[in-house]
Amino acid sequence: MATNSEEIGKVDKHVSRSDTGSLVDAKSVVSRERDADYELDESGNRAKWTTTRWELWAFYLYYVGNNGLSGFNFGPSQFQNLLFLAGYDPEQPPFTAPCSSDTGCVLPFIGKIRDINSIVLITNGISFAIQASLFLIIGAWADYGRWRPNITIAFTAVAVAVSFAWLGVEDASKWKAGVALYVIGCTTHLEGALTFWTAAFPGLARDLPEVKASAKEAQSGDKSLDDHAELESLQRNRVSNISFTVCSAGEIIILVVMVGILKGLKSDESTENNTKAFSVLIAFSGGVWLLCALPWFFLEKRRQGLALPMGTSLLTVGFRQTYVALRECMRLKQTFLYLIFYFIMGDVLNTTVTVIGTLQNSVVSYSTLQLTLLLIVGIVAQGLGIYLFWFVQKKYKISTKAMLSFNCIWIVILTIWGLAGAHTDKFGFKHVWEIWLYQAYYGLMVCPWYAYSQTMISEVSPLSQMFLFFALFSIVGKTSAFIGPFVSSAIIDDAGGNNNMPFAFLFTLGVLSTALLYKVDVAKSRKECEAFVAAEASREAFAESRFDTGVVQ
Repeated sequence: MATNSEEIGKVDKHVSRSDTGSLVDAKSVVSRERDADYELDESGNRAKWTTTRWELWAFYLYYVGNNGLSGFNFGPSQFQNLLFLAGYDPEQPPFTAPCSSDTGCVLPFIGKIRDINSIVLITNGISFAIQASLFLIIGAWADYGRWRPNITIAFTAVAVAVSFAWLGVEDASKWKAGVALYVIGCTTHLEGALTFWTAAFPGLARDLPEVKASAKEAQSGDKSLDDHAELESLQRNRVSNISFTVCSAGEIIILVVMVGILKGLKSDESTENNTKAFSVLIAFSGGVWLLCALPWFFLEKRRQGLALPMGTSLLTVGFRQTYVALRECMRLKQTFLYLIFYFIMGDVLNTTVTVIGTLQNSVVSYSTLQLTLLLIVGIVAQGLGIYLFWFVQKKYKISTKAMLSFNCIWIVILTIWGLAGAHTDKFGFKHVWEIWLYQAYYGLMVCPWYAYSQTMISEVSPLSQMFLFFALFSIVGKTSAFIGPFVSSAIIDDAGGNNNMPFAFLFTLGVLSTALLYKVDVAKSRKECEAFVAAEASREAFAESRFDTGVVQ
């Protein structure tokens, strides 16, 4: 959770891909109410699809299981631990002297002798590259048809199986198997199970009884469309915040149980026990995930998604969707400027967290107990940080851009912190006390990025094509996530194994992207978007896929 940037966007990760379906204007809700594919009761509501309390809590419970502990925390840590145990001191003949805390550590990987941290970054980059490719092809499937739940079930099953497979990887000789399990685990968790589970969020919020009652009033003229849109937005935020809270509370309970498991395994008594403990914790996380997922598999209502646009298939709709969004984005100066910022800063944060994660594992000597306790601190700080940012914004009515700009300053400071370690051993994520401080700092000051960066997308995108533009930003986020790790890996190799040198590259990009955000004019963007929507309405540019109404014709 708290050590991987792709997983820590818990408070608002629902929005990044799937909230777009319910962010279209209120007319889309009314038009969907009249869709012949939905069964209406005597009052004109889709009674069959009304979100029940049981279904909603099953949704929350799934999130408790799919918390990232297996694929994003203990999986990567075990992977790096195996590399450390299998590696050798580069100052000695190959495989004659084991790695230690005060020596370098290398292994042959992809045709070259590399530092193990470089190997981790390359593997991470490969994983994100696979995810970006998959997203182009299957990401859009979450929005079409009724069979999305089957994909969620399939990806969950594979991810859980990978978690149990780690039980067979408990010694250094199997580090190559760890590469495969790490890549498959990250891909099935993030791009598979998480994406398609998240896609259920708009339907759940839209079919809440109070939202449906409001939609009926809007349809009859008793309530304005703006008032209905505001109520639906509040309900989406309520579901999102409760989901985050439930997940965080559940994750803390899981971690506390893990501490007991580690005590029983006596993980701190030997390297062998510690390595075995990693695999046991990953498998335990997978078992909890499966138990928490089962209610959702049975209670989720299979709501109808959009129909495929004419002239497309499941293999081409993702590419078509991305092309259309990028083409239209080029005509919106402020939106395009924010897109560039989002690409660069997303890469900075993703790579920074990955690099710090490799340093953290080394500093705490891959101790499963220490890492578990650090995660508990990170989760508590994360919840507190997001609440404090929201409280300050609400109290003083601060704009989203101002809050995001403030947040970016702390991200840049994080890169400066790491860069200091390139020239001194006194500072720069090289001491245990720094790792504890980092977990608190990250949760309090950095995690709000995942909420505000997503909210900002909605403020610079045309409301009636929000679905399309969120999809584009998701593609950009996936693409940036694998570029940084590859570049950072090359920097470490060229710097003779100096694991802090990538922070120089990340600091430069962080400053550049913050300057770009300063140039984004939200007020001007609104005018550009209004002009864009009016022009497209007159030309019917979206006639083929009708993203502006929420109904595909």
